[in-house]
Order: sequence, then structure tokens, then C-alpha cells
Amino acid sequence: MTDEKYSLGNILVSHRAIATVACQSALSSYGVVGLAPKNLVNGLANVILKDPTNGVEVKYDGNRLDIDVYVVLEYGTRIKSVASTIAHQVQYQVETTFNITVNHVNVHVRGLRISNTD
Repeated sequence: MTDEKYSLGNILVSHRAIATVACQSALSSYGVVGLAPKNLVNGLANVILKDPTNGVEVKYDGNRLDIDVYVVLEYGTRIKSVASTIAHQVQYQVETTFNITVNHVNVHVRGLRISNTD
């Protein structure tokens, strides 16, 4: 994915590594119940493969890093505030972990879930 040249060699960071950090960062945000698949095909594939980074898509074109996060939020939380917090937290974690500038973090709210019915 990214390729940096140093005097001792190269450092390569895969899409999956970035997706894993983004996934953990999103799941640790307040109001997030879980991650959702991007579409039905990805959802069915996750049933078979159990991919832990399902719900995160990383796009890198050589200059720009864009991350899409698909989440399910807790019913009753302020969606705009939670989505903004997720975007900032994912961007911060990825940038500090890999020293890569993140262009955009797009948060897609796929659903709401009521956890406690009492």
C-alpha cells in the first residue's frame, strides 16, 4: 500500500493493517454498537470468512488515503455527533499509528439498534 524508502530498506503497510486499526478505533467510540457490511455480498462473505475488518474500506491511490466506515449506532444517541467523533478518532489513530496522512474518513450509518428495552 504505502512504500517508504529508508537507508536500511522499505516499509510496506497493507490495506488490511490500516483497516484493522480503523475498525478497532471505530468500535471503541461512544455510541457504536457494531460495524455493518458495505453491501449484501460482503455481508454473506463475512458469514463464511469471519473477517474482523468487515465494515471498513480503505482506498489508497498513491497520494490520498480515504477510509469508509460502515457502522450501526445505539438508538437515542446524536447521530451527527457520534459520526463526527468516529471520523476524528479513526483519522487520529491511523495517522499516529502509521504516520500516514488521511485525506477523508467517511462514516456511513447503516442502522440503529435498541440495546435495552426496559
